[in-house]
Amino acid sequence: MRILVWLLRAFLFFTLFAFALNNQHDVVVRWFFGREWHTPLVIVVLLAFGLGCGLGVLAMVPAWWRHRRVAKRHTDAQEGVAAPTVPIEPNHSATVRDGL
Repeated sequence: MRILVWLLRAFLFFTLFAFALNNQHDVVVRWFFGREWHTPLVIVVLLAFGLGCGLGVLAMVPAWWRHRRVAKRHTDAQEGVAAPTVPIEPNHSATVRDGL
């Protein structure tokens, strides 16, 4: 299993390395007010990928915190500690809508 993981890592590294070697052409990123940034294409692509991953993680943080609170309440309730009874999300299943 350990050899398989290292082979996967090596494949990923060489794939990214070949991608970087194939995308060394200079590109111009034009900002506001006439500012320009000249850099290799691979830098722009990898930067955009990294920023997208970072924003995706930041978007998931509130949900992680909410799930941690729920899990803590659940473990506290199982241990006999009185957990607060404030719901995290409103219960919309009890409301009756007209026409449905």
